[in-house]
Amino acid sequence: MDVFLGIGIALAGYFIGEGLKQMNHTKGSEQNDILLIKERDIYFYIGLFLGITTTEAKQLAGDMTDLPYIEINGKKYVQKHMLKDWTFTLVEKHQGE
Repeated sequence: MDVFLGIGIALAGYFIGEGLKQMNHTKGSEQNDILLIKERDIYFYIGLFLGITTTEAKQLAGDMTDLPYIEINGKKYVQKHMLKDWTFTLVEKHQGE
């Protein structure tokens, strides 16, 4: 009986250890990622792309009149890849000045 208990504890320890190893290695892909970003979250994602705070992203982006967006039921959404391209273009403009 003690042998089975020992084997059970050893197996439990092994599986818990393997689970903890895999915790930091998520298998995320672009398909699972957000494709449309709500207008209110744009500055957060600009900051995320550039590694800056949301307030710095607001100062950098300005009024965003040239940002392409999609309007669904009166709400504006931006495609993630378009926002990323627009953000890096904006940074290049500011570096050129």
